[in-house]
Amino acid sequence: MNITVDKPIIYLYPEKEEKVSVKLNGKERLTCTYPKYNNAWNVTAYPDGTLEDSNGRKYYALYWEGLYKVNIDKTKGFCVKGEDTIGFLEEKLAMLGLNEREAQEFIVYWLPQLEKNKYNYIYFKQTEEVNDVMRLDITPTPDTVIRILMVFEPLKKEIEVEEQEIVTPERKGFTIVEWGGTKL
Repeated sequence: MNITVDKPIIYLYPEKEEKVSVKLNGKERLTCTYPKYNNAWNVTAYPDGTLEDSNGRKYYALYWEGLYKVNIDKTKGFCVKGEDTIGFLEEKLAMLGLNEREAQEFIVYWLPQLEKNKYNYIYFKQTEEVNDVMRLDITPTPDTVIRILMVFEPLKKEIEVEEQEIVTPERKGFTIVEWGGTKL
């Protein structure tokens, strides 16, 4: 099923000030980017996550959106009451490796779409599965890559699903973090 992958943003945390190139494979499927994507994003990245382009403009993340084929086996994941969304996301996003700022930005963006539903089916595609949707080529090569794509579907009633296994990555060295999501 071709769907829009919404609000993927990429954070870069090098150990020292570093020139970094980020390439998205599949750029023909992109629908929106910021800053504008031209075959790559080339930025100077700082340990605090600040990014600077060649014109001196600063950013906190790189943003893209696009149309992609996303397959989900809905036998695994989570069924979450809309009213329990905040606690669920705070717990799972920490387990998935997001720091507090990244998790807060994720929650602020997705909460309005999730908490209004009686229930939500939620599945987190993690790094290897996200690579199948949109591969990234980053130079220099990061030591740690954390990629999360939340797939959700609003539900009128609770369903039974096998709980998805969450892999908690260790953040060390040059780290990139990316999160986004999509509604089925």
